[in-house]
Amino acid sequence: MKTTIVTIFCFLLFFGCATREDAIRLDNRLSRLETQSMETDERYNEIKHQLEQFGQIRKEEEQDLRSESASLHAQIDRLKEELRILNGKLEEIHYRVNRKIETVQNSDRQLQEMLSFQNNRLTQIEHYLNLEPMKKPVTRLSTPSTSEQSTKQEPEKQLTETELYIAAKQSFDQKEFEKAREGFEKLLKKFPDSGRADNAQFWIGETYYREQWYEKAILEYQKVIENYPNGNKVAAALLKQGFAFLSLGDKPNAKLILEELVKKYPGSNEATVAKQKLTEF
Repeated sequence: MKTTIVTIFCFLLFFGCATREDAIRLDNRLSRLETQSMETDERYNEIKHQLEQFGQIRKEEEQDLRSESASLHAQIDRLKEELRILNGKLEEIHYRVNRKIETVQNSDRQLQEMLSFQNNRLTQIEHYLNLEPMKKPVTRLSTPSTSEQSTKQEPEKQLTETELYIAAKQSFDQKEFEKAREGFEKLLKKFPDSGRADNAQFWIGETYYREQWYEKAILEYQKVIENYPNGNKVAAALLKQGFAFLSLGDKPNAKLILEELVKKYPGSNEATVAKQKLTEF
């Protein structure tokens, strides 16, 4: 544009058609145009700079957005992994709970089977009890003599727990089984919490066993097992109970009881005898 103005100015001078005032006005106009051109260039440069800054800001914002997006994706991936781990733990807990439920159910089933076995055994024992018992000698009734009457009127001596036990055991050793049985029963009645109670109950069973009244012996041995589970005569009671069943010809029940003895008291002398007996089945 500046070149065009200069050309016009020269043209006017050349032809002499322009006055001095026209030249001045033209020069002023030219100056204004130059000023405007400079302002336009400055404005252009300013706008260009602003655009460059905006582009840089936009670029930085895009970079930040990409960084935030990558961070969000990483968090989502971590959450997915944590969710996967939690699902695995839930499945493991569910599996363990199911196993425990199965274990409890199996334990309950085994308990029911054991109770059923015990009930069947007790039923069979009761059945044996209802068999015809051994005949016992009939005591002849006689009129007591005067001396006997006076003896009966004398107060009975109160024996101690130890004296009762020793007297009953002596009667047993002398094969006076009925007298021994009465002595042990008296001890149990007077001293139910005695430390010899389990032994006394066992010897009651033994009196019936020696008299070959096996059905009654089985029941008395069962009282030892049930009433004195922590006593020292349980293994012996199981052994003699098994032998009593054998004497009755009931090998299945005898076998079950001897096997139970071996299982519960493997280190006992009774278990050794039971193992030997089981080899004969």
